[in-house]
Amino acid sequence: MSQNDKKRGFIELGKFLGQFSEAENTINPTVLYNNLFFEDFENLIRLSQSHNGWYTPENVYFSIQSWATALTEKNLDKWLSAYNFNEVKAKNVGLILAGNIPLVGFHDFLSVLISGNNVLIKTSSNDQFLLPFLAKYLISIGPEFADKITFIEGKLENFDAVIATGSNNTARYFEYYFKNKPSIIRKNRNSVAVLNGEETKEQLIALGEDIFRYFGLGCRNVSKLFVPKGYSFNAFFEAIFEYQDIIHYEKYANNYDYNKAVFLMSNFKLLDNGFLTIKEDNSYASPISSVFYEFYDTIEDLQTRLESESEQIQCIVSNNLVNNSIDFGCTQKPNLWDYADNVDTISFLLTI
Repeated sequence: MSQNDKKRGFIELGKFLGQFSEAENTINPTVLYNNLFFEDFENLIRLSQSHNGWYTPENVYFSIQSWATALTEKNLDKWLSAYNFNEVKAKNVGLILAGNIPLVGFHDFLSVLISGNNVLIKTSSNDQFLLPFLAKYLISIGPEFADKITFIEGKLENFDAVIATGSNNTARYFEYYFKNKPSIIRKNRNSVAVLNGEETKEQLIALGEDIFRYFGLGCRNVSKLFVPKGYSFNAFFEAIFEYQDIIHYEKYANNYDYNKAVFLMSNFKLLDNGFLTIKEDNSYASPISSVFYEFYDTIEDLQTRLESESEQIQCIVSNNLVNNSIDFGCTQKPNLWDYADNVDTISFLLTI
């Protein structure tokens, strides 16, 4: 299967996904195999929340649209132009996927196939249906994909390398179990925002997207704010009030009530607006419905700290206050070349 054939398959998949949005699902007559897949995908989106209570239609559509935007010929060419695929000898690469947000393992799936390797996929019990459906569509575009994609229900076997995603606890198990195989083992990470009080209201509203998208369940969600001493949170709370309707979602509301009660019983000082609590804390990982914050003395000192603790951090959001930061509202809109944990997956796959 040629590189162009693989690339074409994903471009066609991107066109298929581009028909589905929260506003309206619209059939594009130029998209292939809509007669076989369009209605079934609509039904799957509608049923996703019954499979995983956090997979609301809004969040599933957001994920779908993100991939539709990414899977264009221009983006794929820009991403892949940095690599040489001429010497690839196909290996079997096992994927152990997370299920915290919809299609969270799609980039690994794409990377394995586009690099010329075969993929063995063990899905999370929290996300068992979306990726297999997209794989079926991909196989309809390029039947050669059928021999390169295998979904595993039991033990992962007969693999040459593995990419596994889990918690810090499961990562220790993965590191031991896969110690004799080339591997990428992903652990818990969180994202942070660095503020200085000069952010516009629009930037703070966009920061709310970084916090609340997917209910804060992703590693790219902002869970920690760094603010200067004396910082007033009034503008922050005013801006994120746009997201107040999140409290009407029962699972989120239950987490809000529970975590707020735990904090209060522990006599922690909280700031609270009725749907989000913020608490001063040194940790990066805050519970659902809460964001931690910490004061900094100087940007230079904070830069040094963030660099020293980079293995705990996925993204940094700021108004260009620190190195390697991204714009507000962009954490859940990564490019194809924005690798998780800053580990170049394609380079890894080309050297196994």
